[in-house]
Amino acid sequence: MAIDQFTRSLPMMLYRTLDAVMPRFRKIFNDFGLTEQQWRVLRVLWETDDVTIKDLADFTLIAAPSLVGIVDRLERDGLVTRQRSTTDRRKVNVLVTTAGSELEDRIMPRVASAYVELKQSVDADTWSQVLVGLQRIAVQRGVERSE
Repeated sequence: MAIDQFTRSLPMMLYRTLDAVMPRFRKIFNDFGLTEQQWRVLRVLWETDDVTIKDLADFTLIAAPSLVGIVDRLERDGLVTRQRSTTDRRKVNVLVTTAGSELEDRIMPRVASAYVELKQSVDADTWSQVLVGLQRIAVQRGVERSE
């Protein structure tokens, strides 16, 4: 089996795409004092009532030991809080605070605008094919959560 030319290999294409996509989002995150990893945690919490550290690690693809420090900083900044599970004291849930929810109201319009701009760079069919293809690869490898 032949290996793709280095510049056309999937890993390099993905890196190149991230280099093209992420600066616009990182600028938004930086404007609100967030790192990319903090954003990933908040985004999950904005969509889910409460999540354990283990589930957050799975959703965000951030290793649990690193995630603890990220949650510590978000908690210090008043954006999340920890709450021990009432059914299993070994589990600690992470919840977004009122300040964290208010941040969502301020940041999401800018993120949505960046998505619109990004989606306009290709036709709708191409956009859909890229997302479906990437999800299929991730699910096949057991990385993506199939929802």
